Amino acid sequence: MICSEVAHIVTDECGAPEFFSNGSKLLVSKSADGKVTPCEVDRLVTQRSDLHYPKPRALSITLPTEIGTLYSIDELRALAAAARRHELAVHVDGARFANAVVALDVSPAELVAVAGVDVLCFGAVKNGLGFAEAVVFLDRSLSTEFAWRCKQAGQLASKMRYLAAPWVRGFRDDLWLRNAANANRCARLLGTRLAAIPGVRLVQPVEANAVFAELTPEQHAALGAAGWAYYAFIGGAARFVCSWATTDADVEALVATLTPAGGAP
Repeated sequence: MICSEVAHIVTDECGAPEFFSNGSKLLVSKSADGKVTPCEVDRLVTQRSDLHYPKPRALSITLPTEIGTLYSIDELRALAAAARRHELAVHVDGARFANAVVALDVSPAELVAVAGVDVLCFGAVKNGLGFAEAVVFLDRSLSTEFAWRCKQAGQLASKMRYLAAPWVRGFRDDLWLRNAANANRCARLLGTRLAAIPGVRLVQPVEANAVFAELTPEQHAALGAAGWAYYAFIGGAARFVCSWATTDADVEALVATLTPAGGAP
């Protein structure tokens, strides 16, 4: 499977993809912005053809990426073309898929069609819909025995209907999209406010619901003393993620913690 060097399946799954696939190889694509490029797909597929090199069969992309960036519609089209050219199935890690749908201003159907998606892992937890995620097979032939794999992996919960029930309400009246829109809006506000604070530097454009910023040691200390919890993420930047429940007041409270007394960001 081809994926970005910062993909969740590489950096944060403790080898689970390899374990559950009985040892499949993850071929890591170079990336400056978290995104796989068609050139990297071509390189990883064609750099060797001998018996000793793993044979690529799938392309995995994360939308939005782990560092908060978004593939544009044109970038997704180009990747889909590269995948078809090399007969690769396309998998989308969509833990924040709703945020991408809103940010790109397209329908979910348009987005999966443009990207040529065969399998979508659709996240609900980060969208406020409860503790469940869906694996959607656009290519149903790839779902053969998937239920058995879920059972063997301990992913078949007792009384699964209770985990699924919140989804019914979540999709009514486009609540899931409104939740994502709020998260994206708050992230844009937070990015704008942080960028105005001396000593803070945004290291990625704010394109969905995550903000990545370099802070001074004193600013890290101030946030810690005030009880703010956040990750020092890939590359060492602080990662702030906005959710369906984030408010403007939350953003201003964080900004106030980083603003020198009597100063204005």
